[in-house]
Amino acid sequence: MPPKPKKKQVEDEEPRMLNGVFMFPNGDKYDGDYMRNPDGAIFRHGTGSHIASDGTRYVGSWENDAMTGVGRVDYPSGASYEGQFLENKFHGLGKYFWPDGAVYSGSFNENKISGDGEFLDPDGQAWVGNFDNKMALGLKFKLGL
Repeated sequence: MPPKPKKKQVEDEEPRMLNGVFMFPNGDKYDGDYMRNPDGAIFRHGTGSHIASDGTRYVGSWENDAMTGVGRVDYPSGASYEGQFLENKFHGLGKYFWPDGAVYSGSFNENKISGDGEFLDPDGQAWVGNFDNKMALGLKFKLGL
């Protein structure tokens, strides 16, 4: 009787966590964790940095190829945001820094300032209260005594 042929080992069906550097056709660069599906598709997942061809840089958490979790994005204009992201949007608690030195610290909802927060203007004056995108009725001036 001939020997039985050995069974070929089947690859895991679950995506595998890997780490590396990718250059995109548009000049963007990603350096960090990623996963590969059994079909060969690659997606950012874990922690990594993405530098866009225009100079925008994101460093932080990725989930299913989207900025999700905690991270920081720096723009060529000098503006930046650090805090929570959900599916590529500012979402949750965070701080937005304008190039002129103004800072908003508080809640964001789908890229919009929304909820309780504090705005510090370029002159160092602070305003606190409830923000709704571009409106902030009833803000209180915070005295720095």
